[in-house]
Amino acid sequence: MAIRNVLKMGDPILNKKSKQVVDFNDRLHTLLGDMADTMYKEDGVGLAAPQVGVLRRAVVVDVGEGLIELVNPVIVESSGQQTDLEGCLSVVDYVGEVTRPNYVRIKAQDRYGKEIELEGHGFLARAFCHELDHLEGILFVEKVEETEKGE
Repeated sequence: MAIRNVLKMGDPILNKKSKQVVDFNDRLHTLLGDMADTMYKEDGVGLAAPQVGVLRRAVVVDVGEGLIELVNPVIVESSGQQTDLEGCLSVVDYVGEVTRPNYVRIKAQDRYGKEIELEGHGFLARAFCHELDHLEGILFVEKVEETEKGE
């Protein structure tokens, strides 16, 4: 696999909505593999396809429990509330407080097009929400309540 360049805030691609994935082929598998390699190299916990310049509904997440690949993900249920600091590989040297659901249920497809359903609590729920926002062209800075410099 390959390491891809992560687009930074200000790049217009990051503000566009992503399109559904319809072809579950080698190109998608390469994209997902490259995204995972890039996320790990950059010490991230999630990465969405738009962050590497691809406007498709695909994300990878690993909050320390193993790699999760989601294609065409949708949040179908959420509950609770948590407020914590977030950062982003596309937003350098900036963290901010964001309120997210404490629980989400996601419907998506795997890399082969098989439908899957996952639940996330706490940090995993936060990561899912953050990455799915990228698919809608939303950066976490648009949801920040308080900010801090650096980290």
